[in-house]
Amino acid sequence: MPEFQDPGIFRAVLDTLQIGVYFLDRERRILFWNECAERITGYHRHEVLGRCCRDNILQHCNDQRCVLCGSACPFMQTLHDGKAREAGVQLRHKEGHRIPVRGWIVPIRDGRGCVIGLAESFDERKFPSSRNRHQHNLSVYGCLDETTGIPNQGFTQFHLRETLAGHAAYHLPFGVMRLEIDQLEHFRAAYGREAETAILRVVAETIRKSLRPNDFIGHWSVDQFLVLLADCNLAELKIAFERVRKAVSCAGIQWWGDALSVAVQAGFATAEMGDSMDSLMERTQPILDQTRADTTATPNASSAGISQHSES
Repeated sequence: MPEFQDPGIFRAVLDTLQIGVYFLDRERRILFWNECAERITGYHRHEVLGRCCRDNILQHCNDQRCVLCGSACPFMQTLHDGKAREAGVQLRHKEGHRIPVRGWIVPIRDGRGCVIGLAESFDERKFPSSRNRHQHNLSVYGCLDETTGIPNQGFTQFHLRETLAGHAAYHLPFGVMRLEIDQLEHFRAAYGREAETAILRVVAETIRKSLRPNDFIGHWSVDQFLVLLADCNLAELKIAFERVRKAVSCAGIQWWGDALSVAVQAGFATAEMGDSMDSLMERTQPILDQTRADTTATPNASSAGISQHSES
């Protein structure tokens, strides 16, 4: 049909698909960025068109590494061998938190079959809508922390007591992970309370999106979050912490020309028969103290546990 000869029609279709789509040339410059890509990442097309993928606007990460550059870059691999790829990765949202997505990279070929660019489509891996309804109900009844948008300390303590009661009655296994932002008071002293509020919100959202749908995260104290993981042993707790730690290390905020991020450390324990809230928290303390000491002893760690660099 003649009307389908108009390339503008296909561009309009791509622009309205309910999945993120963008095109790169062989230099990995972004040539096209659709509306859903804007919605998922927070970046408008005028902020990314013409920029190079290697500028790490989105900072692709997987469970093993941040950032996927060099030989690990899936775009470079597809440019090299011309093979389509699928990968689960995390992107960095414009506001700083990490977003888990499923992406599909395909080569764009000319009439002779030569690879002249790449196309990626990606979609956010979302939690079930029932979780969103639950969050709305918690907000209505004053159970959410205003700064981070996750359950506040009072509701977190209530949820922990309920989970302990279920463990005592039915022996349902679970583990706890007490996550602490490294030296948050130094961050606040250096950058102020507004920056502290912003980084707390980003860290909370990053942790939440790094967990399984049935896991629980709540605010435990000013610089601590509590995560409850159902059906989880100590080895699995350590794996979960490493996943969260890597995700948080890749997250951050833009603050007056600087890119700021923080580190987290954790204490964790699995529930035992006869545990109370206090006894369970006490068992997390030695591991938390040890991870604090390890962070302090790391030669490359800054004295304030804050990562900062200026954006050019």
